[in-house]
Order: sequence, then structure tokens, then C-alpha cells
Amino acid sequence: MAETDSSSAPRAENSARDAARVAALEEWEQAARHASWMRSWTKVWEPDPPFDHWFVDGQLNVSVNCLDRHLAEHGERIAIYWEGEPGDRRAISYAQLHADVVVLTRALRSIGVGSNDRVALHLGSVPEAFTAILACARIGAVYMTLPTPLPVEALIQRLTDFDPKVLFTQDGAWRRGAIIPLKAHIDDAISAVPGVEKTIVVRRTGVDVNWYEGDLWYHNLFTEARPGAVRADTSAAESPAQLPAEHPLAIEALANRRGHAVSVTHASARLLLCAAVVHRFGSCGTGTSWIAGEASWLATQASGLFGPLFWGQTTVIYEGALDTPNRQRAWDIIERYQVQTLMLSPSAAEILRQSSYEPQTAQRISSLKRFTSVGEQADRSLMQWFADLLGPGTIQVADGWGQIQLGGVICFDSPIDAQNLPDPRLQIVDDDGAPVGSGQVGELVVTAPWAGTVQNVHGEAAQDVVDTHWGRPGGVYATGDLARYDADGGIDFLGRRDEVVPVSGQLVSLTEIRNVLREHPYVQNADAFEVRSQMSRTYVMAAVVIDSQMASGLADNRLRDELLEGVREMIGGLGRPRRVMFVDRFGDELTRSQRRDALAILAAAERRNDAPVRITWSQVLAAAGVASES
Repeated sequence: MAETDSSSAPRAENSARDAARVAALEEWEQAARHASWMRSWTKVWEPDPPFDHWFVDGQLNVSVNCLDRHLAEHGERIAIYWEGEPGDRRAISYAQLHADVVVLTRALRSIGVGSNDRVALHLGSVPEAFTAILACARIGAVYMTLPTPLPVEALIQRLTDFDPKVLFTQDGAWRRGAIIPLKAHIDDAISAVPGVEKTIVVRRTGVDVNWYEGDLWYHNLFTEARPGAVRADTSAAESPAQLPAEHPLAIEALANRRGHAVSVTHASARLLLCAAVVHRFGSCGTGTSWIAGEASWLATQASGLFGPLFWGQTTVIYEGALDTPNRQRAWDIIERYQVQTLMLSPSAAEILRQSSYEPQTAQRISSLKRFTSVGEQADRSLMQWFADLLGPGTIQVADGWGQIQLGGVICFDSPIDAQNLPDPRLQIVDDDGAPVGSGQVGELVVTAPWAGTVQNVHGEAAQDVVDTHWGRPGGVYATGDLARYDADGGIDFLGRRDEVVPVSGQLVSLTEIRNVLREHPYVQNADAFEVRSQMSRTYVMAAVVIDSQMASGLADNRLRDELLEGVREMIGGLGRPRRVMFVDRFGDELTRSQRRDALAILAAAERRNDAPVRITWSQVLAAAGVASES
């Protein structure tokens, strides 16, 4: 028998990996050629684990790539159709948006904002939010978006971590006909956070606000900076900065880890090009697109601003809820602006499925050619509903997957143009890093270099994040997401190992909540799960199994308060479950996902506010549609 070389398998594996890497870099080099560079790069990619370098020595400006280069041929083309919840509308051309960004650039520089300074944006989906993002990019200032629903406690944590020099906010924001007092929330937060020099306030709703030293009205600052209002030469004040490809553009917050804030930095050229190629070749193609999401959502910034504007296309921005003032609102917007591609999170898409959709609506929205689900795991029945919406073969549906750490959504089960979309070379592996077979569940890993990957991780728990995602051998990026191959070789995304859910604009880890609850000496088992209200808002609840002997004589209310306070201390206020359900046991008849779904059904049906609820495992099984053997 001939002898075999025991090292041949590893060599073959390394050779295949090297070939895939070369192919991936060629794809990114081609993608980078679509951009306008102030100085070209000398090397597409340079490994430096855990955070590699991209477009080495290259220089560009994000604002120039989104605006300036389109002015000569497409200045009068509409860049943004914007609609406010009360019904006010604006059609903003590339020339007008460019002029607004230039004026705001001049205004920000006049109050001392320069390259590398930090600017926080506590703004809803209003034109000023996107003007501010592009003005920051023009200057080289680093921005962070603060979700408008964040409570004061969470705002304080974000501002302390980010330490901005200037902050944008609004007097108030419209949401389902009500006004959220944004400036009042920011005033409370800033009082506990030193360092914010100026607060720029957008007049949106007209509500009265308190005024303090350092507060500036956006419209006054804007007017004072218009051409002719400034005596000195303004050419330097409005010109775009020539910035390195890896100059920081934005900082995004991740889910807290044990109460410690963690954030990541996205570099200018990397986030821009990732957004551009994913928009054009993955999600939307050409034509008018609408991603219905908050301005603070990275997907909105990538697919609602950088992506379409990079290509000189038209994007739709909507301020409010899809079902306000009625459930026809989304269909009206699609018809009014002749939207061709609609991007929604599954929870937002569910609002449309439950809406008063009528057969004649299909004629009104005949412009719609593609629906893309992003941000959460999509339900197959929801995707099928959209596929059948306008008739078989009329509308394409696609499910997107991605992560903040990778620059947002990066791949689709049905991309527009797979040949021109860089391939992250996803694989599913077991705990030892070996590929799994068809039907087996494993962890999803990215095996090829991906330009949209973050530049850095910050915070007390940063090393934990680095170890989790970049700690595997072979240079792969471990996503923390579970997946399996389907019968056709496609990938079924099964959710996260460490499941996170958005609560009031901040990511909360269900896994951490569960672990904190289990640490209580009276708790035998515990779980945390999300419940969506009728208004599609998410809140967290907990279910615990108590050691009845140890907890003997302890009132449910007191034990509940101990458990909730423990979570608040370890994770923060947003991680504190709204209610606690006491269950007699957790059986093994259900998977964790099935158990959580059943608990959510029981929780949604319970109307006793925050009072402790006692249920049996038989009730959980019944909610799951499984007969109890007892």
C-alpha cells in the first residue's frame, strides 16, 4: 500500500483558502474602482489581525462620492424624497442637498468642529439628520447616532462612552401622532455628562423647550453660515477634507456586555464601498428605493443614504410609523414616489401584512419590483406573502443577512447581481472549526476578507468581543450566528448563539439576562424572551423556575423585585424585564425557540401589568400546540 502524506489535507485546505482570498480581493479591487479617489490606494488589503487594513495609502471623501461627483450631470435629479408623519413633504435634488451640506459644513467649522472631533446625532428620520451625517463626513468628524426612543439612563451611558463635542437633537419628534420630547431627554442626559460644548436643535414640532448656554437653533446656525452672510473667505470652510481611506466615519453601539458599553468604529472608504456594492448588486439595483427604518439604524444609513447616493440614485426617507395615520400609509408612499425596491425589517413588514391591503392596491403600487427583508430573521410565510403580493413572478423577494461588525447587511439569498457582489465566502462550522454537512447546525463564519468589517472595538468589554469574533484560527470571522445548509445548498439562518433584541433603540442580550437570573440562589432555571406589542414595540420578559424549598415563605412580589433589580444592576435599565413569569418546571418537549414563542404567547395574553404571573409547564405546552403527557 502506498504511503500517504499526512500533511496533504492541511496544505490543500490552506491552498483553497488562499485562492478564495485572492478572488475576494480582486472583487473588492473592482468595487473600489467605482469610487472617486483623491489619491489612489497602493494595496487593496494588508493583514494585521484582528483588524486588517484596506485601501492602503488611498484618500477620499464620503461626501464627495455621494454628492459632488454627480452635480455636473445629475444636479437636478432628486436625491431624497422625504415625507414627515404629519404629511409634510420635500423633494431634495442633488444640487440642493450638496448646497445644504456645504452650508452646514461651514457652520460646524465656525463653531470649532474639525477632523476627528465627535458629533452625536439624536435625530429622527428628518432631512437634517442626513445633511448632518454628510457634513460630518465632509469635515472628517466622527458621528454617532443615538436612537430617539432611548431613555435618559441609556443616553447618559452612550454620551459618556462617546464623549461628543457637539450634539444634534430636535425640539420633539413625531411618533404615531404623539410628540417625543427629544430635547428634554437630552437636557436631562447632558446634565450628567460634561464635555458637550454645543447642542444644535432642529425645530421640528414647535413645542416649547428649555434653553441653556451652548444651545443653538439649527435654522439660525444655518442662516448665519449661508453664502454672503460670512465676511471672510469661505472656500476653505466649505471644502471637503482629503481623508485617508481608514479615517473613522461612524461609531456604532453594540449590545452591552454585563452592563459595559461596547462600540465599534467604521472607517470611511470601507463603510462607503460596502454600502455601495451591497445596495447596487445585492439589495436594490437601480431605481428609487425605500428602506423604512430609523435614521439611527446602520442599515438605514448604508441602504438609505450612502448606497443610493453613491450611485446617484433616488432614496425615500419617511419619518413616522408605517401604520400612521392609517394602515394605507406605506402603500401611499410607494405609489407617490414610484418605489421600486422596498427594504423592511420583518417586524415592520408584519405591519403591512396585517394592514388593510386590498386587491386594487396592487395596481397602485405596480412600480414595486423587489422586497428585501433585513435586520432580523425573516419568517418564510412573510416572504411568501410578499412574493404573492402583486402576483407570481411580478415581485422578487430576498432575505438579507449581516451584522453591525461587518458594515450592515452583506449578503442575500437572491442578490441582484451575484457576479459583481463581493462574496464573503460564508461557511458553517462546528465547535472545532470543521465544516458541517447538509442539515447539521453550526456556527456561521466569514472566511474571506470583507472590507466592511469594523476598524476597531471600544469599551471595557472590547476584548471579549474581539475574542468572540476574531479568536478562531485561520483568520476567519466567527459571527456567533447559528445556521445550516438546506437541501439546495443555501443557508438557513437560525438566529444567534447570544440572542440580542432591540429595545427602545438599543440592543439587549437575552442570553445575558438569562444568565444573570440563573445566578440568583433561589432560581433553578430561567429564560428571557421578547414580546411584541400590538404597536410592534419590543419588550423583554422573563420566565423562572424557583427552588420552592429555598424560596419558602418569600412573597412573589419580593422575589420578583430581587430578580429584576439584579438584572438592572448587572446589565442596565433596558435589560430589566418588564415582568416575571414563575413556571413550575421547564420540560424537554420543546426547543428553546419553541419555548420562548409559547411563553411570549402567554405573556401577550396576560393583562395584569407587572404583577408576577404563575403558570404551569402544561400551559406552555398548550400555547405551543403540544399535548401534555401528564
